[in-house]
Amino acid sequence: MKDNPDLGGDLVTQDNPRIVHLFQSIDRVFARLELMAKNYKPVLNGERYLTDKEVSQRLKISRRTLQDYRNEGKIPYCQIGGKILYRESDLQKMLDDSYREAYK
Repeated sequence: MKDNPDLGGDLVTQDNPRIVHLFQSIDRVFARLELMAKNYKPVLNGERYLTDKEVSQRLKISRRTLQDYRNEGKIPYCQIGGKILYRESDLQKMLDDSYREAYK
């Protein structure tokens, strides 16, 4: 059996630098996939819904302020039982409508 010139004729073991690098790359891919799976939110009818915690983090406001916005009718929401959800598109529209150009 001939030696493989790509491997330098060495026996490939788990201590081989190329194999170590391969396993490290695989570990990084798995870590990214786990992060993506953790943050994945399925869409309903093409729409993403966010919780009050997610919205308050994105808007950099407290959950209490978010509740005030709901009570004052400043922000649209859906309530199913005791759970309140916000459509991502509604939040974007609210931000777009509130956008003010800088003075020139």
